[in-house]
Amino acid sequence: MRASPSQAQDLGLPAIYLHLLAELLHRLNVDDQALLLRVGLDPARLQSTELRVSQSQASEFVTRAIIESGEPGLGIMLAQEMKLPLHGALGTAVMSSGNLGEALDLVSRYLMLRAPHLRVHHKQEGDRVVFRLVCDIDLGPLQGFILDTMLFGCITMGTQLLGSPLQGAEIRRQGNEPAYFQRFRQQIAVPVSYQCREDAFVLPRSALDAPIRFSDEQLAATSRAQCEEALQQLTEEAGFDCRVRRVIETSHPFPPKLAQVASTLFVSERTLKRRLQEESCSFQQLVDEVRLQRAGELLENTGMNLSQIADALGYADAANFTRAFKRWTGVSPSQYRNQQKQHAAEPAQVPAPTLERRAVSL
Repeated sequence: MRASPSQAQDLGLPAIYLHLLAELLHRLNVDDQALLLRVGLDPARLQSTELRVSQSQASEFVTRAIIESGEPGLGIMLAQEMKLPLHGALGTAVMSSGNLGEALDLVSRYLMLRAPHLRVHHKQEGDRVVFRLVCDIDLGPLQGFILDTMLFGCITMGTQLLGSPLQGAEIRRQGNEPAYFQRFRQQIAVPVSYQCREDAFVLPRSALDAPIRFSDEQLAATSRAQCEEALQQLTEEAGFDCRVRRVIETSHPFPPKLAQVASTLFVSERTLKRRLQEESCSFQQLVDEVRLQRAGELLENTGMNLSQIADALGYADAANFTRAFKRWTGVSPSQYRNQQKQHAAEPAQVPAPTLERRAVSL
């Protein structure tokens, strides 16, 4: 029996995927920005390749996107938009592999980085190899969307890797063929069968030896190491504090209220506080950590003045922001900005400030 979403670890989904979906909705004449804000997500933060969005918010956004666009085939459409570099270190590792078999082995090993509750199981079937996708938990409305995106995305990925459509490939889907699929059948270069026993991507064994046109042995080794490190970090970030931080990082408006985060995670405010306390943490501490990180990004990468930055971080005025920033780092925001300019010219001189886990009085 599969676990329910409330029982399973929420490792989140990469924010960049929701950004791509929002762009797709915009082309379908849906107000994507308003939709993201209604779900409590900051559109500007979703462009990051590093941040992850909580599963509950991702599910709500996908559900609303399908309803408001009137397009149940959004998963297939998104699969056609997927470019390998958008998959982070895993995309780079796949692109630099020696052949298609190596690339698919990497996808199987590190799929958790991109779709945490999906697993890939291999099996031989005569002269073909079946890559079966299995979901650990019932993801509700998100499940069909993710399976569409992943399976049809394999076709997009294969074409990008080889420079031509995959020959002899097949997609198998469980359940009846949805009515919307007929509109997409001509766009898909491989046979698709429904009412199958599994959700799977099938290839001839001979295709596994097909060379990747971007193959780079040195880059492959480096990016595989990055995948391994990212997987370890993601596994370590399974605690409740990381789930809370993930919601804070992508929330609109910022900073979110405790009640808003508790509602997103389907817990009471009292439970949220207690569980964070059990992990030697507090809600305010996590908000302040995110604030410092965002403050550093804005000071380093934008020309925003202190009043604009203070407003973006939820402070009443620049003076309050300046006092808090100086408590965190020991320097004023202006000094920090100047130091970072010097640091860019002379990298060894000025380390970036960090915030230890401690309560900060604001």
